[in-house]
Amino acid sequence: MTSRITKTTRAPSRPAAKQQATVKRIAVNTGGGDAPGLNAVIRSIVLCALNRGWEVIGIRDGYNGLLAPKTFKDGGLIKLTRESVRGITHLGGTILGTTNAGNPLHYPVRRPDGSYIEVDRGDELLRAFARHRFDALIAIGGDGSLSIANELSKRGLRVIGVPKTIDNDLDQTVVTFGFDTAVSFATECLDRLHSTAEAHRRILVVEVMGRYAGWIALHAGVAGTADAILIPEIPFDIRSVAAKTQERVRRGRNFSIVVVAEGAVPVGGTRSVIAKEVGHAERLGGIAETVAKQLQEITGQEARHVVLGHLLRGGSPTTSDRLLSLRFGAAAVRALDEGKSGIMVALDPPTVRYVPLAAATRRMKVVPLDCDTMKTARDLGICFGD
Repeated sequence: MTSRITKTTRAPSRPAAKQQATVKRIAVNTGGGDAPGLNAVIRSIVLCALNRGWEVIGIRDGYNGLLAPKTFKDGGLIKLTRESVRGITHLGGTILGTTNAGNPLHYPVRRPDGSYIEVDRGDELLRAFARHRFDALIAIGGDGSLSIANELSKRGLRVIGVPKTIDNDLDQTVVTFGFDTAVSFATECLDRLHSTAEAHRRILVVEVMGRYAGWIALHAGVAGTADAILIPEIPFDIRSVAAKTQERVRRGRNFSIVVVAEGAVPVGGTRSVIAKEVGHAERLGGIAETVAKQLQEITGQEARHVVLGHLLRGGSPTTSDRLLSLRFGAAAVRALDEGKSGIMVALDPPTVRYVPLAAATRRMKVVPLDCDTMKTARDLGICFGD
């Protein structure tokens, strides 16, 4: 994996008095799609904060616990104690709940005629933080959640970000927690699919998550010995993929495994989008079915598709993701203790550093086409459809 790392421990400038303000009560939330390791981060934050004598409050479902408290039986907030985080390191999901809707900066509000408009509830959210006497927020999320956190930081909230996404598309950190678990499970699925593909002499097209970056597809595809890998970074020509499968048939290998990222795009075409709703990011999907149909038409060989989808988000985090999650949680608390704000904790092996939230959310981290994993894949003869 290749990533550009900003090696700095300096957060954006803040008034000295505010930076050194005593921390007594902090809030924690999880936003965006769930990822293995979220509960490990929460546990780490809570224990490290309690050991400093701080109080920790969890916000339900991103910011909805503050923006729509009446929709929760507990009022949208939960006091986090040693007991409440006991035994959760190995659990998938998040005990706080999460959502990829309800962006406070673009909050969907229904009009009387049934249509929706988006309103900025950011200042209202800041007033809620003040009302509940929160000294700081630790926001755990991906690019969308941390972009929100960055804007709240600009408006005066003391914020530390923790990078979470199975897609691994956050800039300024070598890896995000959740990625290793997703890749490990996808690889296991590819191992299983090899035997059935060979038994039936089929082409199997396997769709994986990743949004607009091909990290999961690339790493799982190489590790799972796929014959072709289609990623968003390289528009693909279906004829090139078909030529690869036909070459295998000529060599006596009457089956093929094609891994396709949900955001892959054909040459001259567009991404396959299932739905776009107000307040939600567009839902990608369907590209595997399209690729399978086209390959069957071109080659005459039976082709089937498999969508791993949300299976990649569930389950227990791997050892690597558990350790990274615990390190990130502890680093976030240390950052607050050191007077930092407006930063994200980031892995820059062998250390965890602090980078500005603005830098981490400025652009998406996509697969560099000259990275070693790409070079390895091409040397192995894997087709990328180009």
